[in-house]
Amino acid sequence: MSNITTLLDAKSVPAAKAALICPSRDVTLSYGILRSEMNRVAMGLSSLGVRKGDRVCIYLDSSPEYLISYFAIWRIGAIAVPTNIAYRGDELLHAVTDAGACAIITDERGAGIIESIRDHHPLVCHIISTSGGGPGVSDWSSFPGAPAEMRATNCSLEDLCHLQYTAGTTGRPKGAMLTHGNWITALDAEREALRITPADVYLGIYPMGHVGLSWGLAVLRAGGTYVMMERFEMAEYLALAGRYRVTILAGMPPVIHSLVHSPSGTEQQLASARVIISGGGQLLPAIWEMFDKRFHIPVANSYGLSETIVIGSGTTTLPGYPHLTRGYQSVGVAVGYTEVMIVDPDNPVLEMLPGKTGEIALRGPSVARGYWNMPDATGEVFRPDGWFLTGDIGHLDEEGVLFITDRKKDMVIMSGWKIYPTEVENVIIQHPAVADVAVFGIPDERKGEIPVAAVIIRPGILITPQDLDEFCRKHLAGYKVPRKFIFTGSLPRANGWKLLRRALREKYG
Repeated sequence: MSNITTLLDAKSVPAAKAALICPSRDVTLSYGILRSEMNRVAMGLSSLGVRKGDRVCIYLDSSPEYLISYFAIWRIGAIAVPTNIAYRGDELLHAVTDAGACAIITDERGAGIIESIRDHHPLVCHIISTSGGGPGVSDWSSFPGAPAEMRATNCSLEDLCHLQYTAGTTGRPKGAMLTHGNWITALDAEREALRITPADVYLGIYPMGHVGLSWGLAVLRAGGTYVMMERFEMAEYLALAGRYRVTILAGMPPVIHSLVHSPSGTEQQLASARVIISGGGQLLPAIWEMFDKRFHIPVANSYGLSETIVIGSGTTTLPGYPHLTRGYQSVGVAVGYTEVMIVDPDNPVLEMLPGKTGEIALRGPSVARGYWNMPDATGEVFRPDGWFLTGDIGHLDEEGVLFITDRKKDMVIMSGWKIYPTEVENVIIQHPAVADVAVFGIPDERKGEIPVAAVIIRPGILITPQDLDEFCRKHLAGYKVPRKFIFTGSLPRANGWKLLRRALREKYG
């Protein structure tokens, strides 16, 4: 049996030990309670007819219920389809319909959005609400208790357990197919990389709809304690780190930037921390060096993707090995059973020599099986010999240390969130005042990058950037909305048609 939820069945972890702490709600789930809630909701899903291989969407804010939902879905061999509560109707509709979800777990706020979708698109699925039932909605709290020794559904390492939607080369989100085996090896790779033990306390800020959740699950795999934040806020982050004597800090470049510029005395609040994780975008060497010299906390500067469950098959700098940072510039070495190769971007069968720049390819047991119902997109980046073409550009040195230098794709990564320009452009171009648009990323000291839109306005129409901002916020998750709107008379194009985003980045960035 290879069901990932057996990590909660370990008899070596005391049932009374704190597993998940949600300070904003003053909620603590012990390992025993987490197990019983997992089994209770799993039985509830089964009673609704959810079976092994069925897809179940999670549409919640980060919360104890989100974590329980993952485990309950996996417990019965179903497939979790996590989404972000920031999604608007069309974004949620795509995930639900593309995955063919038979059920959605949500709350009162989400149920209202789902009902508005149902007014225009028939959704044939069960709605389970954590905020109480109603017409056509099952009440999460009404599910009866489950047997204490309820066994997990037998699954193989190759059985799917997760569809992680990520931006696609055409702007259409793609569902990366992740298996029980992918997740099991990812959690062990992260546990090994950070040397996680039962004594560790982790402060997590990554949204639970993102594969960054894996760091928290790796801590649970080791028998430690996961303290969650729904969203990052510096004062609360520091308060929680001190109150719970946190040993592992979740971070990203904007967080580390904020810490570098925090008031004197912040060091004492982080005194118990032995490592901070960074990923999801470039950590500027100058900021990294300032953080290191002020706080003396090693940075696990990590590189991975949704398709590899972060560093399940990826790289990171390691606590205790400061030389791997290579002067605060690298993303470290391969973790676990990962292999890294640099290939010719135009001919990926050709491997580049150390020091030569090319496309980064990863191979390992946490690489996804491909994209759900997208064989052509799968064939473009998942090679038959197991290598996954990341679309990122970098090089390896003679000792196998990886450096990121650029991205082959035009993806914008802001504070770890991936934003594909085509998806945003497809929304903006629908505004009646817009004749043409190009979305691109420009560097930002705090967020790594921010999305910017260069817009051509139709003649004779008066419109402001604020008008476009309001329009976008009606149709896109907030993090996808351009932070700047630049009105221009033309867009740079090669041969009159191919948009040159690089030229825009150079001009405005």
